[in-house]
Amino acid sequence: MNSCKPPEYLYRKLDHKDTRSYPMKKIGIAITDPEDWTARALVNAAKEKGFSPFVLDLRTAEVSISSKTSEPAALFKAGKILLSDLDALIVRDAGAGAFEGVSFRFDILRELEAGGVPVINSPEAIQNAANKYHASYLLAKAGLPIPETIAIQSVEAALRVVARFGDAVIKPVYGYKGKDIARIKEGEIRFSDRKTGPVPVEEALESLLEDRGMLYIQEFIENPGRDIRAFVVGDTAIGAIYRKAAAGSWVNNLSQGGSADRCVLTDEQKEIAVKASLAVGATFAGIDIIEGPEDQNEKENKNKNKKIEDRGNRNKQGSRILEVNGTPSGKGIFDAWRINPAEYILEYLQDIL
Repeated sequence: MNSCKPPEYLYRKLDHKDTRSYPMKKIGIAITDPEDWTARALVNAAKEKGFSPFVLDLRTAEVSISSKTSEPAALFKAGKILLSDLDALIVRDAGAGAFEGVSFRFDILRELEAGGVPVINSPEAIQNAANKYHASYLLAKAGLPIPETIAIQSVEAALRVVARFGDAVIKPVYGYKGKDIARIKEGEIRFSDRKTGPVPVEEALESLLEDRGMLYIQEFIENPGRDIRAFVVGDTAIGAIYRKAAAGSWVNNLSQGGSADRCVLTDEQKEIAVKASLAVGATFAGIDIIEGPEDQNEKENKNKNKKIEDRGNRNKQGSRILEVNGTPSGKGIFDAWRINPAEYILEYLQDIL
């Protein structure tokens, strides 16, 4: 994987002695929401870097397949855009939906990639990250620290795991934005995004298992009421934010009412963030990190600025990777630091084309 240039490289001066003219390379940007901050940032960054951006929605894609020798085997189109004519394709969002539709869109991405169109993130990387179970396997295989995780397919096994953990979190394997997460502690179950009355744990587990077919269970890591979202491009962690849970909540996602603050990563956190992105095969990724219990000295530290700079690695259990997002938003990092991840992504693309 090509490495990302250091930040100062973003502001290099053009060599005005080079008077040759170069055709503008065509960069496809796959989106589903034209108003999405990251989608607009990618389009603007592409223009600033001298690319010709083509915004497209993969949900409109059509493929014509032919065995005639006088025609290409497949013709890939999204609206009026001929996808095989693109010099590269950045995937901000491939679109959710029914299994066959999603599979079709990822097949298109794989076929474009096989035909020589660079796709970032690659369809394999996006799917590796989206599947929490498989991502956990890849992270552990790479030697990275993660919460203890067990995947099961029976209520009896789930009850044993929950009893052993004492405090457990059950996540949908293909979940997003902190939705449909259940926490089981001291015989009670709470959901991240809905209020429910008392429900027997066994009954709740039976319902979840019936809906999902398997259960992905992690130990709950005691933490300072926040987690970290680090943004990685290439081999560089370009910035990070703390995501703090709303009052009365245990879920740190911004979409669940959490708030963001600046985070300065420790060297260890930078290292595991970059390795986590590499483990799933991503060019750019959002890495969610949990810190673990706080050091007592930090609890007594009342200097807010000091906390922002120093808090991070000094805890009893050390930082662990929770999840990897293969289609991350860059808005949180930009709002906190004025660091624009889209510029780094297009800089990376500039290097490989």
